Amino acid sequence: MTDATTTLADGAPPARAATSGADEAFDPFARPTGWSHSPGLLFGEMLVFGLLSLTAAFVLSWDAVILAANPTAALSCDVNAVLSCGAVAQSWQAQVFGFPNAFLGLVAEPVVITTAVAALGGTRFPRWFLFSAQCVYLLGVVFAYWLFYQSMFVIGALCPWCLLITVSTTLVFASLLHWNVLEDNLYLPRRTQARLLAFVRSGSYGYLVAAWLVALAIFVVLRYGPALLA
Repeated sequence: MTDATTTLADGAPPARAATSGADEAFDPFARPTGWSHSPGLLFGEMLVFGLLSLTAAFVLSWDAVILAANPTAALSCDVNAVLSCGAVAQSWQAQVFGFPNAFLGLVAEPVVITTAVAALGGTRFPRWFLFSAQCVYLLGVVFAYWLFYQSMFVIGALCPWCLLITVSTTLVFASLLHWNVLEDNLYLPRRTQARLLAFVRSGSYGYLVAAWLVALAIFVVLRYGPALLA
């Protein structure tokens, strides 16, 4: 009888001895299962937060029309000197491309909502489509956080509807990224994909997203403190 580690004559590796339990080889590319990784949850989150972003974009678009007709008009979300949609809407940052930024949301969010609804209905999108969606939405997240920075440190006022868009955009991006890591849609090197998948599988990704949102809230409170309620 030959030794079990001897290579076969044709160059193929020898058959691995049967093992069980903890001794079995772990596949780093095995897709995790469970409710937290299900398409129902992830695309459901995309649908909910896409709808919230669309609602906020509609309100901000309507406010832009009101201010265009009457620049001195008081908006419903002008709570105080800090929480003021009007102060933000009348800044140049509110019309980076020559028209109200909210119009971009009226175009982009229906695409998110449609994608989420179709996925919940069982549609399987091509890998290239979801990869492209991730890249495009990354630009949206970067733009949202640029506006957040401008509001915090340049304009000196916060728009409640804009804050809702920042949070909703973050969560749509996070849910889409979660799904794309699970489905290996990002065209990553194999080692990087295995590490990201392990991070998602462990549940650490969900904690990271939650910690990010909590940090965002703390940051706003530390920056403006009691002035938020003045």
